[in-house]
Amino acid sequence: MNKRHKTKIINDPVHGFITISSSLIYSILEHPYIQRLRNIKQLGLTYLVYPGACHNRLQHALGAMYLMGKALDTLKNKGHDISEQETETALATILLHDIGHGPFSHTLESSIVEGVNHELISMIFLKHLNREFHGALDLAIEVFSKRYKKQFLNELVSGQLDVDRLDYLRRDSFFSGVVEGMVGLERIINMLDIDDGKLVVEAKGIYSIEKFLISRRLMYWQVYLHKTVLSAENLLMQIFRRAKYLTRNGETLFASPSLAFFLNNSVDESVFVPENDEVLNNFALLCDGDIESAIRIWMSHSDKILSTLCKMLTYRMLPRTELSILPFSDERIEQKKTMVKRHLNVSDEETDYFVVSKIVSNTAYSLDKQSILIKYNDGRLSDIFEASEMLHHSHINGETHKHILSYPKYEQVL
Repeated sequence: MNKRHKTKIINDPVHGFITISSSLIYSILEHPYIQRLRNIKQLGLTYLVYPGACHNRLQHALGAMYLMGKALDTLKNKGHDISEQETETALATILLHDIGHGPFSHTLESSIVEGVNHELISMIFLKHLNREFHGALDLAIEVFSKRYKKQFLNELVSGQLDVDRLDYLRRDSFFSGVVEGMVGLERIINMLDIDDGKLVVEAKGIYSIEKFLISRRLMYWQVYLHKTVLSAENLLMQIFRRAKYLTRNGETLFASPSLAFFLNNSVDESVFVPENDEVLNNFALLCDGDIESAIRIWMSHSDKILSTLCKMLTYRMLPRTELSILPFSDERIEQKKTMVKRHLNVSDEETDYFVVSKIVSNTAYSLDKQSILIKYNDGRLSDIFEASEMLHHSHINGETHKHILSYPKYEQVL
């Protein structure tokens, strides 16, 4: 690890100047594992709906780190004991919290490494970097695992009011142009406190927390789970699924070496978790560009399913997607499959590449998870859901489910 003391200033469009003054943080930031996040879009295919939403994962990681620094400064100024080592640990942990994301972020999360989420891959990266940095990330691994003795540090990295959520709401709102995500970060951070080791919010900050939770709910339905975004994401997943099917049945597809590795091999938790260096190194080389360049070439492939799907995504001929509170009937789904079979001349099994039916969920706040605690002047603590009259009489607690049905616009693909 580079031991030289370095200072770096980064001009962030959301937060302004971000200063890197720690040797450890500087070394992490320079590492290829973190630099790869420059080439992974924060919001995947959302730019097909909101053209400005092309920001990357590294920008978000830096923004979350900046907010972590601000939160720790607030807590220190209120008299809480947070050591320099703990400060550096918290900054390192949040900088690395999304390092396990693959191409297009959440879209291909369980497709490239089958059934494995980015948090588990992030932990594998963390352990690998810790060996490389000779144990400098021991405490970061504890915080990331929510096992550190000071609970508030764990909560600032991963909780219902963590700096990750604070940054991505403001950042995604900024780049998408959807103003509903413009939460009052400065006031929320200034209202933070610690009580019995837990992160709490002073009572005078309750309205800012209400706005934060409502903004999060609105951003999910308006941006993250926008039906056209879901349509594009389903299309990309089906492209990857078809490419894997063809490759494992003897076809040779154009692909970068790292992408070819995952097309040719079935990689799941049993292969990845033992910290397989070959798998990790190939994953670390993957970015959006690998997928995008392959799709442009696959448009000319002789396989009709693959080429059609690739053309639909490349030329933004996105499937029509319907959202409903109630499930779509089997008859309606079969009707769409029959139309696809007739219009595209594909088999019954192949219609599944074009007609997708599933459930999407949005949870703005969950009483089953670590609470957002409001602290009153007399020392009482109350869950935000109980403390807020508005939230208590709303449907903001728990999961909201919607059913989606996606199918081609035949006038575009024929």
